[in-house]
Amino acid sequence: MTSLDLYDTAAHRSAARVISTYSTSFGLASRLLGAQVRRHVVDIYALVRIADEIVDGPAQQAGLDVAARREALDALERDVEHALEGGFSTNLVVHAFATTARRTGFGATLTRPFFASMRRDLEPVTDLRQSEFEAYVYGSAEVVGLMCLHAFTAGERAPHQLRARLAPGARHLGAAFQKINFLRDLGEDYAERGRSYFPGIDPARLTETDKARLLDDIETDLRIAAEAIPHLPRSSRRAVAAAHALFTELARVVRATPAHRLVKTRVRVPDTRKVVILAGSALGTKVRA
Repeated sequence: MTSLDLYDTAAHRSAARVISTYSTSFGLASRLLGAQVRRHVVDIYALVRIADEIVDGPAQQAGLDVAARREALDALERDVEHALEGGFSTNLVVHAFATTARRTGFGATLTRPFFASMRRDLEPVTDLRQSEFEAYVYGSAEVVGLMCLHAFTAGERAPHQLRARLAPGARHLGAAFQKINFLRDLGEDYAERGRSYFPGIDPARLTETDKARLLDDIETDLRIAAEAIPHLPRSSRRAVAAAHALFTELARVVRATPAHRLVKTRVRVPDTRKVVILAGSALGTKVRA
């Protein structure tokens, strides 16, 4: 093992620690990935988490104002781009991410939209036009799905053709995940962060009609994504099916929750239900609603 191999290992372990600290659901679902694919996906999501924590939460709680958080986010993006070009970063999470990006074949064309959407969250997000909403969702979620698709298809026969075939499904799955999170975090985002993502929706006056329209759109995304899952490589198919099933269940729970409660309560899928869904995905069976 060379010193760079050792550094790569340390970087990946750092990324894995970030993910295990923040997300138990991700940790459970990721166990269904093949070992090398899981390593790449962990590296991707660790960077996504770090960027998110600069925008919200700990950076703000540490006393960084908007300008300081923007500077930190800009610095992170510069570090990512330098690592994508040169293959090294002193930031272990960035190094792990760049190593995965270089090995699986993606670069700044996906990271730049991501950072643009993260930067958008540094100011109150309200009164978005439909085109602005679509650009935000693309950068914050769809590109992450495309990054993961690179990880899923690395080493497969004719990976470029396979990615082109599966890209719409990856984008729609990422979009569904983001939109359902917007919907269940509607009240918290509006009250605490001054954010209202959905065009034409007033979070303080969410109606059942509004909720149904948003969920119909989310379920369309989930349906399109489901069509791609059987064509994924075996090393990622069960894990993606599990994630799809979890968010389908979350959409069901949101639909069953009265609109007036959504702006006051963050709904979730019970842990026991998550375990049943994940077990079904591991066995390749569908779990009934």
